[in-house]
Amino acid sequence: MTELQEVRLTEQQERMMENFPIQHRSLTKSKILQRCLLITFGAILMSVGLEIFLVPNHVIDGGIVGISIILSYLTGWKLGLFIFILNIPFFFIGYKQIGKTFALSTLYGIIILSIATTLLHPVPAFTQDILLASVFGGIVLGIGVGLVIRYGGSLDGTEILAILFNKKLPFSVGEIIMFFNLFILGSAGFVFSWDRAMYSLIAYFVAYKTIDITITGLDESKSVWIISDHARQIGDAIMNRLGRGVTYLHGEGAYSGDDKQVVFCVINRLEEAKLKEIVTENDENAFLAVADIAEVRGGRFKKRNIH
Repeated sequence: MTELQEVRLTEQQERMMENFPIQHRSLTKSKILQRCLLITFGAILMSVGLEIFLVPNHVIDGGIVGISIILSYLTGWKLGLFIFILNIPFFFIGYKQIGKTFALSTLYGIIILSIATTLLHPVPAFTQDILLASVFGGIVLGIGVGLVIRYGGSLDGTEILAILFNKKLPFSVGEIIMFFNLFILGSAGFVFSWDRAMYSLIAYFVAYKTIDITITGLDESKSVWIISDHARQIGDAIMNRLGRGVTYLHGEGAYSGDDKQVVFCVINRLEEAKLKEIVTENDENAFLAVADIAEVRGGRFKKRNIH
């Protein structure tokens, strides 16, 4: 999967890398079963997005899947065959560069995707409306790809290739993937038509946003850093009014050399406005930095009840 991921693709790539274990970690049978089931479900969802929505309407995806769609259309061969063959080299690259668990998860996902697209090919398109097909195809495809990425695999070799090139070229992973996909989606304009290429961009954008939501979840977490002379007062207000735990850190101003107290906490996106209000009420001149977090584990992040 891959093209409007360019704006935040690098962040997503980092999330993916966290899910791709470089060292071998022993997995319990239940964890292996859970991973297999969810990767299977994700790959089937992607095949539904492709064969029931996008491919019949000549709308393509980015990356290796997009190339496979074009080659399938030009040769008349099965889409699943091209997806499998073109991704095989990236299985070996992933095995060497990222790890055994990731490579095996990716191979398994690609096999399921190839089989599912072949079985679904005779099924008629769900809709002939190209805009509806692009939007809903992108949503279904994005959920499928997001699930596979979340559970340690990949359904497209472009990301692996971009990581490889990133080590040798002065471009980020996101920029390399953007270049690949501009070329692939541009090719769709020559093979199909330019309006189909533009619909492909819509489908890709929808899929990218859906992947992001699937990986991070709707309850997206944010880290907050506050530097203030009233740090304790702000921290107490956050604990009492938001029910979130805080951590006090000690810092030193590089310019002034003064001691600074820093408040650190993690909130969800729905609490951001309330937190800003708390900070402003207690110190209008406080320094506030808010950043997205891909994942939160351990500690006492769970919100406590406010009485």
